Amino acid sequence: MNILNNYPNPQDLLSWHKSLRKDNTYKVNGHVHTPYSFSAFSNIPEMFEMAVNENITALGINDFYVADGYSEFYKNAIHYKIFPLFNIEFITLLKDEQSKGIRVNDPNNPGRCYLSGKGLNYPFFLPIELDQKLSAVVTESQQQIRSMVTKANQWFISINAGIELDFSNIKAKYAKELVRERHIAKAIRIAVFEKTEDVTARKELFKLIYGGKDTLVDVNDVPGLENEIRGNLLKVGGKAFVEEDDKAFMSLKEAITTIEAAGGIPCYPVLLDDKKGVYTEYEADKEKLYNELVKHNIGCIELIPARNDFNHLKDFVKFFNEKGFIITFGTEHNAPDMIPLTCDTRGNKQLDTELETIAYEGACVIAAHQYLKAKCMQGFIADTGKPNIANKTYYVSLGKAVIEKFIS
Repeated sequence: MNILNNYPNPQDLLSWHKSLRKDNTYKVNGHVHTPYSFSAFSNIPEMFEMAVNENITALGINDFYVADGYSEFYKNAIHYKIFPLFNIEFITLLKDEQSKGIRVNDPNNPGRCYLSGKGLNYPFFLPIELDQKLSAVVTESQQQIRSMVTKANQWFISINAGIELDFSNIKAKYAKELVRERHIAKAIRIAVFEKTEDVTARKELFKLIYGGKDTLVDVNDVPGLENEIRGNLLKVGGKAFVEEDDKAFMSLKEAITTIEAAGGIPCYPVLLDDKKGVYTEYEADKEKLYNELVKHNIGCIELIPARNDFNHLKDFVKFFNEKGFIITFGTEHNAPDMIPLTCDTRGNKQLDTELETIAYEGACVIAAHQYLKAKCMQGFIADTGKPNIANKTYYVSLGKAVIEKFIS
Protein backbone atom coordinates (compact mmCIF):
# COMPACT_ATOMS: atom_id res chain seq x y z
CA MET A 1 0.00 0.00 0.00
CA ASN A 2 1.28 3.44 -0.93
CA ILE A 3 -0.25 6.37 0.94
CA LEU A 4 0.18 8.55 -2.16
CA ASN A 5 -2.66 6.58 -3.76
CA ASN A 6 -5.07 8.29 -1.37
CA TYR A 7 -3.89 11.85 -1.99
CA PRO A 8 -6.22 14.29 -3.79
CA ASN A 9 -5.92 14.77 -7.55
CA PRO A 10 -3.13 17.13 -8.72
CA GLN A 11 -5.33 20.22 -9.09
CA ASP A 12 -6.84 19.84 -5.63
CA LEU A 13 -3.47 19.07 -4.09
CA LEU A 14 -1.94 22.18 -5.65
CA SER A 15 -4.87 24.28 -4.41
CA TRP A 16 -4.45 22.89 -0.91
CA HIS A 17 -0.74 23.72 -0.93
CA LYS A 18 -1.41 27.23 -2.21
CA SER A 19 -3.85 27.79 0.65
CA LEU A 20 -1.05 27.11 3.15
CA ARG A 21 0.72 30.24 1.92
CA LYS A 22 4.17 28.84 2.53
CA ASP A 23 6.88 27.89 0.09
CA ASN A 24 9.60 26.30 2.18
CA THR A 25 12.92 24.98 0.94
CA TYR A 26 13.78 21.87 2.92
CA LYS A 27 17.04 20.00 3.34
CA VAL A 28 17.11 16.74 1.37
CA ASN A 29 19.41 13.80 0.73
CA GLY A 30 18.55 11.83 -2.39
CA HIS A 31 21.18 9.09 -2.25
CA VAL A 32 21.81 6.87 0.77
CA HIS A 33 22.74 3.20 0.73
CA THR A 34 21.21 0.92 3.36
CA PRO A 35 22.40 -2.40 4.85
CA TYR A 36 20.55 -4.12 1.99
CA SER A 37 23.65 -3.38 -0.13
CA PHE A 38 26.36 -1.90 2.12
CA SER A 39 26.00 1.02 4.48
CA ALA A 40 27.66 2.94 7.27
CA PHE A 41 24.33 2.52 9.05
CA SER A 42 23.68 -0.71 10.90
CA ASN A 43 19.94 -0.43 10.31
CA ILE A 44 17.37 1.76 8.55
CA PRO A 45 15.81 3.39 11.66
CA GLU A 46 19.28 4.72 12.53
CA MET A 47 19.43 6.75 9.33
CA PHE A 48 15.98 8.22 9.89
CA GLU A 49 16.90 9.22 13.43
CA MET A 50 19.95 11.04 12.05
CA ALA A 51 17.78 12.65 9.36
CA VAL A 52 15.42 13.99 12.02
CA ASN A 53 18.32 15.40 14.02
CA GLU A 54 19.67 17.15 10.91
CA ASN A 55 16.26 18.43 9.77
CA ILE A 56 16.28 16.37 6.56
CA THR A 57 12.79 16.32 5.05
CA ALA A 58 13.25 13.93 2.11
CA LEU A 59 15.56 10.91 2.07
CA GLY A 60 16.37 8.62 -0.85
CA ILE A 61 17.18 4.91 -0.57
CA ASN A 62 19.67 4.08 -3.33
CA ASP A 63 20.92 0.50 -2.99
CA PHE A 64 22.82 -1.41 -5.66
CA TYR A 65 20.63 -3.72 -7.77
CA VAL A 66 17.98 -4.40 -5.12
CA ALA A 67 14.78 -2.86 -3.81
CA ASP A 68 14.54 -5.26 -0.87
CA GLY A 69 14.83 -2.40 1.62
CA TYR A 70 11.89 -0.43 0.20
CA SER A 71 9.23 -1.76 2.56
CA GLU A 72 11.26 -1.14 5.72
CA PHE A 73 12.34 2.25 4.37
CA TYR A 74 8.72 3.23 3.66
CA LYS A 75 7.52 2.21 7.13
CA ASN A 76 10.21 4.33 8.77
CA ALA A 77 9.42 7.25 6.45
CA ILE A 78 5.79 7.13 7.59
CA HIS A 79 6.83 6.92 11.23
CA TYR A 80 9.35 9.78 11.08
CA LYS A 81 7.37 11.89 8.57
CA ILE A 82 10.29 12.10 6.16
CA PHE A 83 9.38 11.79 2.49
CA PRO A 84 10.83 8.58 0.96
CA LEU A 85 12.49 8.75 -2.46
CA PHE A 86 12.63 5.25 -3.97
CA ASN A 87 15.82 4.84 -5.97
CA ILE A 88 18.20 2.13 -7.20
CA GLU A 89 21.73 1.97 -8.63
CA PHE A 90 23.33 -0.15 -11.35
CA ILE A 91 26.85 -0.57 -12.65
CA THR A 92 26.85 -0.66 -16.44
CA LEU A 93 29.57 -1.12 -19.02
CA LEU A 94 30.12 1.17 -22.01
CA LYS A 95 32.26 -1.06 -24.20
CA ASP A 96 33.30 1.60 -26.71
CA GLU A 97 34.57 3.83 -23.94
CA GLN A 98 36.24 0.85 -22.29
CA SER A 99 38.11 -0.04 -25.49
CA LYS A 100 39.31 3.57 -25.80
CA GLY A 101 40.40 3.86 -22.16
CA ILE A 102 37.79 6.54 -21.44
CA ARG A 103 36.81 6.82 -17.79
CA VAL A 104 33.13 7.68 -17.28
CA ASN A 105 32.11 8.06 -13.61
CA ASP A 106 34.44 5.48 -12.14
CA PRO A 107 37.91 7.01 -11.70
CA ASN A 108 39.74 3.68 -11.92
CA ASN A 109 37.87 1.57 -14.47
CA PRO A 110 37.48 2.85 -18.06
CA GLY A 111 34.03 2.24 -19.51
CA ARG A 112 32.40 1.47 -16.20
CA CYS A 113 29.32 3.66 -15.73
CA TYR A 114 27.17 3.94 -12.64
CA LEU A 115 23.52 4.71 -13.32
CA SER A 116 20.78 5.45 -10.81
CA GLY A 117 17.04 5.18 -11.15
CA LYS A 118 15.02 7.80 -9.27
CA GLY A 119 11.42 7.70 -8.11
CA LEU A 120 10.68 4.02 -8.77
CA ASN A 121 7.29 2.49 -8.12
CA TYR A 122 6.45 1.53 -4.57
CA PRO A 123 5.68 -1.31 -4.14
CA PHE A 124 8.52 -2.27 -6.49
CA PHE A 125 7.79 -4.54 -9.43
CA LEU A 126 9.31 -5.46 -12.79
CA PRO A 127 8.07 -7.41 -15.81
CA ILE A 128 9.22 -11.02 -15.48
CA GLU A 129 11.79 -10.91 -18.30
CA LEU A 130 13.51 -7.84 -16.84
CA ASP A 131 13.31 -9.27 -13.33
CA GLN A 132 15.08 -12.38 -14.59
CA LYS A 133 17.75 -10.28 -16.29
CA LEU A 134 18.35 -8.32 -13.10
CA SER A 135 18.52 -11.54 -11.08
CA ALA A 136 21.11 -12.92 -13.52
CA VAL A 137 23.27 -9.82 -13.09
CA VAL A 138 23.03 -10.10 -9.31
CA THR A 139 23.95 -13.79 -9.48
CA GLU A 140 27.07 -12.98 -11.52
CA SER A 141 27.96 -10.25 -9.05
CA GLN A 142 27.69 -12.66 -6.14
CA GLN A 143 29.75 -15.27 -7.96
CA GLN A 144 32.59 -12.78 -8.22
CA ILE A 145 32.36 -12.14 -4.47
CA ARG A 146 32.39 -15.91 -3.78
CA SER A 147 35.52 -16.21 -5.91
CA MET A 148 37.13 -13.38 -3.93
CA VAL A 149 36.41 -15.22 -0.69
CA THR A 150 37.96 -18.39 -2.12
CA LYS A 151 41.12 -16.58 -3.27
CA ALA A 152 41.41 -14.80 0.08
CA ASN A 153 41.26 -18.13 1.88
CA GLN A 154 43.90 -19.61 -0.42
CA TRP A 155 46.17 -16.67 0.36
CA PHE A 156 45.53 -16.98 4.11
CA ILE A 157 46.48 -20.68 3.99
CA SER A 158 49.67 -19.95 2.06
CA ILE A 159 50.84 -17.43 4.66
CA ASN A 160 49.55 -19.34 7.70
CA ALA A 161 47.38 -16.40 8.75
CA GLY A 162 45.04 -18.61 10.75
CA ILE A 163 41.98 -16.94 9.22
CA GLU A 164 39.23 -18.53 7.18
CA LEU A 165 36.27 -16.76 5.57
CA ASP A 166 32.91 -18.24 4.70
CA PHE A 167 30.59 -16.57 2.20
CA SER A 168 27.38 -17.75 3.90
CA ASN A 169 28.64 -16.61 7.28
CA ILE A 170 29.60 -13.17 5.90
CA LYS A 171 26.14 -12.81 4.37
CA ALA A 172 24.37 -13.89 7.56
CA LYS A 173 26.41 -11.64 9.85
CA TYR A 174 27.10 -8.52 7.85
CA ALA A 175 24.74 -8.32 4.85
CA LYS A 176 20.99 -8.26 4.38
CA GLU A 177 20.87 -9.16 0.70
CA LEU A 178 23.94 -8.52 -1.46
CA VAL A 179 27.40 -9.42 -0.25
CA ARG A 180 29.83 -6.84 -1.56
CA GLU A 181 33.57 -6.30 -1.52
CA ARG A 182 33.24 -4.06 1.53
CA HIS A 183 31.61 -6.91 3.47
CA ILE A 184 34.68 -9.08 2.80
CA ALA A 185 36.96 -6.31 4.08
CA LYS A 186 34.83 -5.97 7.18
CA ALA A 187 34.92 -9.73 7.80
CA ILE A 188 38.73 -9.78 7.46
CA ARG A 189 39.15 -6.85 9.82
CA ILE A 190 36.90 -8.48 12.43
CA ALA A 191 38.71 -11.84 12.03
CA VAL A 192 42.04 -10.14 12.76
CA PHE A 193 40.58 -8.35 15.78
CA GLU A 194 39.09 -11.58 17.11
CA LYS A 195 42.36 -13.46 16.65
CA THR A 196 44.33 -11.11 18.87
CA GLU A 197 43.69 -8.08 21.09
CA ASP A 198 47.34 -7.04 21.07
CA VAL A 199 47.90 -3.96 18.89
CA THR A 200 51.40 -4.99 17.81
CA ALA A 201 50.21 -8.50 16.92
CA ARG A 202 47.36 -7.03 14.88
CA LYS A 203 49.79 -4.84 12.95
CA GLU A 204 52.00 -7.84 12.24
CA LEU A 205 49.04 -9.89 11.04
CA PHE A 206 47.90 -7.11 8.73
CA LYS A 207 51.47 -6.85 7.42
CA LEU A 208 51.41 -10.59 6.70
CA ILE A 209 48.04 -10.29 4.93
CA TYR A 210 49.33 -7.34 2.90
CA GLY A 211 52.28 -9.38 1.63
CA GLY A 212 54.88 -7.60 3.73
CA LYS A 213 53.50 -4.05 3.53
CA ASP A 214 53.03 -2.21 6.82
CA THR A 215 49.60 -0.95 7.73
CA LEU A 216 49.58 2.83 7.32
CA VAL A 217 46.51 3.57 9.41
CA ASP A 218 45.79 3.43 13.12
CA VAL A 219 44.52 -0.05 13.98
CA ASN A 220 41.69 1.61 15.89
CA ASP A 221 40.57 3.42 12.72
CA VAL A 222 37.94 0.92 11.58
CA PRO A 223 36.92 2.68 8.33
CA GLY A 224 40.56 3.33 7.47
CA LEU A 225 41.53 -0.29 8.06
CA GLU A 226 38.69 -1.68 5.98
CA ASN A 227 39.54 0.65 3.11
CA GLU A 228 43.19 -0.37 3.40
CA ILE A 229 42.24 -4.06 3.30
CA ARG A 230 40.29 -3.46 0.11
CA GLY A 231 43.17 -1.57 -1.48
CA ASN A 232 45.83 -4.13 -0.57
CA LEU A 233 43.94 -7.37 -0.98
CA LEU A 234 40.75 -7.00 -3.03
CA LYS A 235 41.62 -4.42 -5.69
CA VAL A 236 43.68 -4.90 -8.87
CA GLY A 237 47.03 -6.46 -7.96
CA GLY A 238 45.72 -7.82 -4.64
CA LYS A 239 45.95 -11.51 -3.82
CA ALA A 240 42.15 -11.86 -3.64
CA PHE A 241 41.28 -9.68 -6.64
CA VAL A 242 38.85 -11.24 -9.12
CA GLU A 243 38.03 -9.42 -12.33
CA GLU A 244 34.33 -9.07 -12.98
CA ASP A 245 32.88 -10.94 -15.92
CA ASP A 246 31.05 -8.83 -18.51
CA LYS A 247 27.91 -10.78 -17.56
CA ALA A 248 28.00 -8.98 -14.22
CA PHE A 249 27.14 -5.72 -15.99
CA MET A 250 24.09 -4.42 -17.80
CA SER A 251 24.51 -2.27 -20.86
CA LEU A 252 23.46 1.34 -20.38
CA LYS A 253 20.40 0.71 -22.56
CA GLU A 254 19.38 -2.33 -20.49
CA ALA A 255 19.70 -0.37 -17.25
CA ILE A 256 17.63 2.53 -18.61
CA THR A 257 14.95 0.10 -19.81
CA THR A 258 14.87 -1.59 -16.39
CA ILE A 259 14.60 1.72 -14.54
CA GLU A 260 11.75 2.95 -16.72
CA ALA A 261 9.93 -0.40 -16.48
CA ALA A 262 10.13 -0.05 -12.68
CA GLY A 263 8.51 3.38 -13.00
CA GLY A 264 11.67 5.38 -12.45
CA ILE A 265 13.68 8.24 -13.93
CA PRO A 266 17.15 7.40 -15.34
CA CYS A 267 19.76 9.51 -13.57
CA TYR A 268 23.47 9.88 -14.28
CA PRO A 269 25.67 10.07 -11.13
CA VAL A 270 28.35 12.68 -11.74
CA LEU A 271 31.84 12.11 -10.38
CA LEU A 272 33.10 15.63 -11.18
CA ASP A 273 36.47 16.89 -9.85
CA ASP A 274 38.84 14.94 -7.64
CA LYS A 275 41.08 16.49 -4.98
CA LYS A 276 43.51 17.62 -7.69
CA GLY A 277 40.74 19.22 -9.74
CA VAL A 278 40.91 16.46 -12.37
CA TYR A 279 37.82 15.20 -14.23
CA THR A 280 37.32 11.93 -16.08
CA GLU A 281 37.52 12.03 -19.86
CA TYR A 282 33.75 11.52 -20.15
CA GLU A 283 32.93 14.45 -17.86
CA ALA A 284 35.72 16.89 -18.70
CA ASP A 285 33.59 18.90 -21.15
CA LYS A 286 30.16 19.58 -19.65
CA GLU A 287 28.66 20.56 -23.00
CA LYS A 288 29.71 17.23 -24.51
CA LEU A 289 28.44 15.41 -21.41
CA TYR A 290 25.12 17.22 -21.72
CA ASN A 291 24.77 16.17 -25.37
CA GLU A 292 25.70 12.59 -24.51
CA LEU A 293 23.08 12.39 -21.75
CA VAL A 294 20.40 13.93 -23.98
CA LYS A 295 21.24 11.32 -26.62
CA HIS A 296 20.33 8.64 -24.08
CA ASN A 297 17.16 10.50 -22.94
CA ILE A 298 18.70 11.17 -19.54
CA GLY A 299 17.44 14.41 -18.01
CA CYS A 300 18.54 13.90 -14.42
CA ILE A 301 21.93 14.04 -12.72
CA GLU A 302 23.02 13.54 -9.14
CA LEU A 303 26.14 14.56 -7.27
CA ILE A 304 27.81 13.63 -4.02
CA PRO A 305 28.96 17.14 -2.99
CA ALA A 306 31.43 15.94 -0.36
CA ARG A 307 33.64 14.70 -3.21
CA ASN A 308 33.78 18.06 -4.94
CA ASP A 309 35.16 21.56 -4.63
CA PHE A 310 32.38 24.08 -4.01
CA ASN A 311 33.20 26.25 -7.03
CA HIS A 312 33.51 23.29 -9.42
CA LEU A 313 30.21 21.93 -8.16
CA LYS A 314 28.36 25.21 -8.41
CA ASP A 315 29.56 25.98 -11.94
CA PHE A 316 28.54 22.49 -13.08
CA VAL A 317 25.17 22.49 -11.33
CA LYS A 318 24.21 25.92 -12.65
CA PHE A 319 24.97 24.78 -16.21
CA PHE A 320 22.72 21.72 -15.99
CA ASN A 321 20.04 23.55 -14.03
CA GLU A 322 19.79 26.10 -16.84
CA LYS A 323 19.34 23.17 -19.24
CA GLY A 324 16.28 22.10 -17.22
CA PHE A 325 17.80 18.93 -15.73
CA ILE A 326 16.62 17.41 -12.46
CA ILE A 327 19.55 17.70 -10.04
CA THR A 328 19.81 15.83 -6.77
CA PHE A 329 22.47 15.58 -4.06
CA GLY A 330 23.33 12.78 -1.67
CA THR A 331 25.97 11.39 0.66
CA GLU A 332 25.97 7.69 -0.35
CA HIS A 333 27.01 6.35 3.07
CA ASN A 334 28.24 3.21 1.26
CA ALA A 335 31.55 3.20 3.15
CA PRO A 336 32.26 2.41 6.82
CA ASP A 337 32.70 6.09 7.75
CA MET A 338 29.73 7.57 9.60
CA ILE A 339 29.40 11.07 8.17
CA PRO A 340 26.46 13.49 8.48
CA LEU A 341 23.47 13.23 6.14
CA THR A 342 23.69 16.94 5.38
CA CYS A 343 25.16 17.46 1.91
CA ASP A 344 28.26 19.65 2.19
CA THR A 345 31.02 20.06 -0.37
CA ARG A 346 34.65 19.04 0.07
CA GLY A 347 36.18 20.30 3.28
CA ASN A 348 32.75 20.58 4.91
CA LYS A 349 31.96 23.77 3.00
CA GLN A 350 28.18 24.24 3.14
CA LEU A 351 25.93 24.55 0.14
CA ASP A 352 24.66 28.06 -0.49
CA THR A 353 20.98 28.99 -0.77
CA GLU A 354 20.94 28.60 -4.54
CA LEU A 355 22.35 25.06 -4.43
CA GLU A 356 20.02 24.04 -1.60
CA THR A 357 17.06 25.31 -3.62
CA ILE A 358 18.15 23.41 -6.72
CA ALA A 359 18.60 20.22 -4.69
CA TYR A 360 15.20 20.57 -3.06
CA GLU A 361 13.48 21.26 -6.37
CA GLY A 362 15.11 18.13 -7.78
CA ALA A 363 13.67 16.09 -4.91
CA CYS A 364 10.30 17.73 -5.53
CA VAL A 365 10.26 16.60 -9.16
CA ILE A 366 10.96 13.04 -8.06
CA ALA A 367 8.27 13.26 -5.36
CA ALA A 368 5.77 14.50 -7.95
CA HIS A 369 6.76 11.68 -10.27
CA GLN A 370 6.24 9.08 -7.54
CA TYR A 371 2.85 10.57 -6.68
CA LEU A 372 1.64 10.58 -10.29
CA LYS A 373 2.84 7.02 -10.92
CA ALA A 374 1.16 5.85 -7.70
CA LYS A 375 -2.09 7.25 -9.05
CA CYS A 376 -1.47 5.53 -12.43
CA MET A 377 -0.89 8.85 -14.18
CA GLN A 378 1.88 10.06 -16.49
CA GLY A 379 5.04 10.92 -14.55
CA PHE A 380 8.11 12.91 -15.52
CA ILE A 381 9.08 10.40 -18.23
CA ALA A 382 6.93 10.43 -21.38
CA ASP A 383 5.86 7.28 -23.21
CA THR A 384 8.66 7.99 -25.68
CA GLY A 385 11.19 7.69 -22.85
CA LYS A 386 12.05 11.38 -22.96
CA PRO A 387 12.06 13.43 -19.73
CA ASN A 388 9.43 16.19 -19.64
CA ILE A 389 11.98 18.94 -19.03
CA ALA A 390 9.77 21.63 -20.57
CA ASN A 391 7.27 21.21 -17.72
CA LYS A 392 9.79 20.95 -14.91
CA THR A 393 8.29 23.96 -13.08
CA TYR A 394 4.95 22.17 -12.82
CA TYR A 395 6.57 19.07 -11.32
CA VAL A 396 8.47 21.21 -8.83
CA SER A 397 5.23 22.87 -7.65
CA LEU A 398 3.39 19.56 -7.49
CA GLY A 399 6.26 17.90 -5.64
CA LYS A 400 6.31 20.66 -3.04
CA ALA A 401 2.63 19.97 -2.39
CA VAL A 402 3.23 16.19 -2.20
CA ILE A 403 6.09 16.54 0.29
CA GLU A 404 4.22 19.09 2.40
CA LYS A 405 1.20 16.78 2.52
CA PHE A 406 3.36 13.82 3.55
CA ILE A 407 5.14 15.59 6.39
CA SER A 408 2.09 17.48 7.71
